[in-house]
Amino acid sequence: MCWSATADLVAGTAVAGVGVACVARVRTGRELPLAALPLLLGVHQLVEAAVWESDGGSGLATTVWAVIALPLLAVWVPAGVLCAAPPHARRRLVPLLVVGAATAAMLAYGLATGPMTAEIRGRTIGYAFDLPHAPLLVAGYLLATVGSLLLAGDRRLVALGVLVAVGALVCWLLWRMEFVSTWCALAAVCSVVLYGWVRARRRA
Repeated sequence: MCWSATADLVAGTAVAGVGVACVARVRTGRELPLAALPLLLGVHQLVEAAVWESDGGSGLATTVWAVIALPLLAVWVPAGVLCAAPPHARRRLVPLLVVGAATAAMLAYGLATGPMTAEIRGRTIGYAFDLPHAPLLVAGYLLATVGSLLLAGDRRLVALGVLVAVGALVCWLLWRMEFVSTWCALAAVCSVVLYGWVRARRRA
């Protein structure tokens, strides 16, 4: 995230707290993976606070951050949306889960065969590792994560998808070298929309 370890620590704690509240309010097991997303993203920001404290590099904190940001989220988000989506929307979400799983497998292979490095760049962190077919993997990642939200068949999840898509564009335009860090931070903050989604489903 931008600014500092303290900013990541505060944001991560707040978002993780929202995640705990979401998990505590779920009605069914099908809602649990998506409701837990803010908790995962909050923990992700806390891990990045450790990356700040270690001054970047390729240590354990950087590796854990990369595993969550890249292969895990690529499959977690479309799987969570598929589980929680209304029945009429599930068929169109299956291909996005397949794309997410394939993208996650390639990202996991890349992380396993080459180190991820983090570099402190002023008030941001840049992450880098050798990624074959990078444009294709980025497209698959965004299609699986943002696309599944946009096709979820639930207006709150669609709104979250729009927020995350716009955030991705803004982060890419402003911080191309630090895109993955800044966009993940924005997605974590945007995920508080899921608390409203959980509450609405509980009332219904």
